[in-house]
Amino acid sequence: MSLQNRMTMSVTAKSGNEAFIRGAAAAFCVPLNPTLETINDIKTAVSEAVTNVIVHAYDEPEKNLIHIEAELFDDSLSIIIRDDGRGIADVGQAMQPMYTSKPEKERSGMGFTFMQTFTDELEVTSAVGGGTTVKMKKYIRSR
Repeated sequence: MSLQNRMTMSVTAKSGNEAFIRGAAAAFCVPLNPTLETINDIKTAVSEAVTNVIVHAYDEPEKNLIHIEAELFDDSLSIIIRDDGRGIADVGQAMQPMYTSKPEKERSGMGFTFMQTFTDELEVTSAVGGGTTVKMKKYIRSR
């Protein structure tokens, strides 16, 4: 498995940038000729990770950044979504279906569940006061 391409970017953590990041990640894997289903899986997983940053990481998201790194290999796409926000005290609890730290915002608590469903590998690390890193890998099934 050899590295084909690499991308890094940081954008303001505002909701309007979620679609941009999702689209950039999907477009980045196009050289591998992915199926439409694979592209949609990537877009969904990235959207959930970015939305988690916007909703949960910062008190004032529009004044902070989301950091994105992507690596394209012969057979897969690896994406890292990272923030420098408040962090998660209990990652295991946060990854449970239906868990949300913001019930007043009527969040479904399914973000990590969707990330797990639509990627082949998911790793979440976090430190209270030190931000959260979500690493996702999706194997590309070419058309």
